[in-house]
Amino acid sequence: MAENAADRGTTSGGRPTARPDLAAMVVPLGRALMAAERPVLDAHGLSMWAYAVLLHLDEKPVRTQAALAEAIRADKTRIIAVLDDLEARELIHRQPDPEDRRVRLLSLTTEGRRLRDAAQAAIQEGEERLLDRLPAADRAGFLRSLHTLSGLPELTARKPGRGSRGA
Repeated sequence: MAENAADRGTTSGGRPTARPDLAAMVVPLGRALMAAERPVLDAHGLSMWAYAVLLHLDEKPVRTQAALAEAIRADKTRIIAVLDDLEARELIHRQPDPEDRRVRLLSLTTEGRRLRDAAQAAIQEGEERLLDRLPAADRAGFLRSLHTLSGLPELTARKPGRGSRGA
């Protein structure tokens, strides 16, 4: 069977076949996923930033609020209100570091862990319906690729002078 130009990833003139830019493909998908998360988070009484905090914290305390803000790519001054709310709701602990009382150790409470797990399970249930549209091999490769790309150091490092979206 003859191979055509599209199968080789080229046009009939030999130029590479145009594909959409990655952002043109990923941004609408990201927006749709965030829109699908919104009612789940609302039902659990969480903002996107509060959910990001709960996802990042666990039994092992994060040593500073600034470290947490950097890890979730939030502005350290704007995250304080999110932390105040989560602490008031007894979803996180903020306690002085015994080695440096100016520093606050942050960790999840049992209720914070329960709420995080419930919200995450509901979100991932919706994601599973989307992923089910892919053949198993494509799905596994897609998830592996997203995990690899999202963990690249140049994507996870904070840019100097760059704030984040609102808390």
